Amino acid sequence: MAHGIGVTKGGRNTKLHAVCDEKGRPLVLMLTPGNVHDCKVAEACLTALPPTSHLVADKGYDSQKLREWLEDRGTAPVIPPRSNRKVQYAYDKTIYRERNVIERMFCRLKDWRRIATRFERNIINFMAAIVLAAAVIWWL
Repeated sequence: MAHGIGVTKGGRNTKLHAVCDEKGRPLVLMLTPGNVHDCKVAEACLTALPPTSHLVADKGYDSQKLREWLEDRGTAPVIPPRSNRKVQYAYDKTIYRERNVIERMFCRLKDWRRIATRFERNIINFMAAIVLAAAVIWWL
């Protein structure tokens, strides 16, 4: 776990957790080792923002605990259930189509070669590069 790098199936890497607005501008960025599960940091990322009416996320965020926390907060989870889940929750597929906004934000971040290839081995320098790229995304 040195320098924020965790060992995963694909090798040693980090994972960037992000929350963006409807225009694809990053609002919350959190960097963790690659072996940290998405649901473990979801509450920390979302607590930084006021509650919204919906939260659109992928199957990696499908957990009962997160769903209950979101509903207690007044946010409707738009998260497709994993295929092996015993209780298959319904979700609004029309709203879920908007998930491509976060994917486009990640693509804009990866336009920066230093971020896409993770030149920086120090987690502080790497996060600084991500924040700099995020600031440019907000500006453009």
